[in-house]
Amino acid sequence: MATHAPTQTLSQPESTTDFLPLKGTDHVEFYVGNARQAAYFYRAAFGMSLVAYAGPETGQRDRASYVLQQGKVRFVLTTALRTDSDIARHVDKHGDGVHSIALWVDDARQSWLETTNRGARSIQPPTESKDDNGTVITSSIAAYGETVHTFVERTNYTGAFLPGFKAVPNDPIARPVGLLHIDHIVGNVGWNSMNQWVDFYRDVMGFGLYQHFDDNDISTEYSALMSKVMANGNGYVKFPINEPAEGRRKSQIEEYLDFYGGPGVQHMALATNDILATVAAMKQQGVDFLTVPHSYYTELQTRIGKIDEPIEELEKLGILVDRDNEGYMLQIFTKPVEDRPTVFYEIIQRKGSRSFGKGNFKALFEAIEREQELRGNL
Repeated sequence: MATHAPTQTLSQPESTTDFLPLKGTDHVEFYVGNARQAAYFYRAAFGMSLVAYAGPETGQRDRASYVLQQGKVRFVLTTALRTDSDIARHVDKHGDGVHSIALWVDDARQSWLETTNRGARSIQPPTESKDDNGTVITSSIAAYGETVHTFVERTNYTGAFLPGFKAVPNDPIARPVGLLHIDHIVGNVGWNSMNQWVDFYRDVMGFGLYQHFDDNDISTEYSALMSKVMANGNGYVKFPINEPAEGRRKSQIEEYLDFYGGPGVQHMALATNDILATVAAMKQQGVDFLTVPHSYYTELQTRIGKIDEPIEELEKLGILVDRDNEGYMLQIFTKPVEDRPTVFYEIIQRKGSRSFGKGNFKALFEAIEREQELRGNL
């Protein structure tokens, strides 16, 4: 077991020189087995709108991609049209999963140079693409597992997404639920690998340590994990990195690694300004969430103090609450959205708090373990 270290929240990441200025998350691209059907799920259940498409009809011969958006949350769902492709191989190994976390930058060439000069493995050198709406420059580097970071420079582009995509107006299926932006993206890595990737984000991308949780913070009777949260210079991009810790039974991280076939993105936290309305709408539209026992809510007011939301409404929806010295936050987690117990989502509303719900860890992980036990994987 690791030596206990106090949880810390830093007002600024430790890095003082931001050689990789990021404007936020541009998009997240998934490789999936059937992009048309996956797009329908996210439109109908998460309320995202289909805004752009690329495929054989637009001259793209080896894949089809659907671009979905709500607020600043943008997903790209890509499927292979032939079996002899990296996309098909990725899906065969991992199931549906995140291939690229794309970061919005002012200079994709400089971003690639800065990171590769510091040791990043290049996936795609700076590449320019054009259409009638302008020019986009992209470049990519490798991250954990088969995940990549793509730098997207779109200052001189006015199209719906990227050159080669056609705009899709007025989605008749989407029923928005109030999602605003991606709050953070969590990666799971293997045993004793967390610090390797913490060093990568610090040394290669200029991120700093934002928070740290060890297995005393994140553990139950059966399992444990360790996590460090890395953030870029302006705090717009946050990447918690999780690794397994020793426990009596298999942790959720081990289950993920087994079924995903290695390291990858475990979940994304999507922000809202009204979590009660967002979660109620998502439930009505078919999204399944984890639940916690009634005892969590009988103790809630004592633990976190006065909040604006009615406790009975929070319990009805299964929403968790935690407080730090800057305010409080509300959060809830979906069940895995695929048949493999891999990718899931967090819905989060921040009311001052910049933390990650440390006070909810035990209740949350016990809820996850109940699901693991049903799957026979605990």
